Amino acid sequence: MGDTRRRRAVALGITGGLVAPLSLALGAAPAQAAPSCTTSAGPYQKQVEKFLGRPVDGKQSTTDCKAIQAFQTKHGITPNAGYAGPVTWGVMNLMNKQKAVGSNPNKDGKCPTNKGRIACVNLTLQLSWIQDGKKLVYGPVPVRTGRDGYETRTGLKKIYWRHIDHVSSIYNVPMPYSQFFDGGQAFHSVGVSMWNPPGSHGCVNMTKTDAKKYWSLLKNGDDVYVYGRKPGT
Repeated sequence: MGDTRRRRAVALGITGGLVAPLSLALGAAPAQAAPSCTTSAGPYQKQVEKFLGRPVDGKQSTTDCKAIQAFQTKHGITPNAGYAGPVTWGVMNLMNKQKAVGSNPNKDGKCPTNKGRIACVNLTLQLSWIQDGKKLVYGPVPVRTGRDGYETRTGLKKIYWRHIDHVSSIYNVPMPYSQFFDGGQAFHSVGVSMWNPPGSHGCVNMTKTDAKKYWSLLKNGDDVYVYGRKPGT
């Protein structure tokens, strides 16, 4: 890449951003002080209780609250007071849908199979994988894409610049293993949970393990296909 293009890519750099099991792809969440547990049952109490393996009675107990609160703290959901609200259930419901995909993420055939090696990003399910034709090469892995107002752009792209130790010139935060595919949008690792709301500033965030694997499997010129719509955008 020429110097002009390289400088443009650096200037545009922004923070964005499941073959690894979903259960191993849990990112660390920022530390938060745990507030007092709420005694109120939330509108999704029964669904949350079932997800956490708690007795499903729709009533908030101290043990229920502590389990919900631990989940919220782990994934950076605020306020983390143990209330079974729509954000907490939304994260859990997305996890259920991701798990249901199993090892066939392109069952719907929406990611092209005639491009050779390609990195696919399903915004609706917040999943990414690498395939070669119809062969699954790596994933699917959970990802964290652009929040409302900073949506990850859809369509067929190509990786045009890679920078292993990139730092965002806009947000002044590290973007390790950056692989840019659309202006300032890139695959890169972050140190928060992949389910940490509301999402990135446009990039496709990944765990360090997955970002490193993508770095080893992809190269400049490889295709990237982004489709769907992230919940809440």
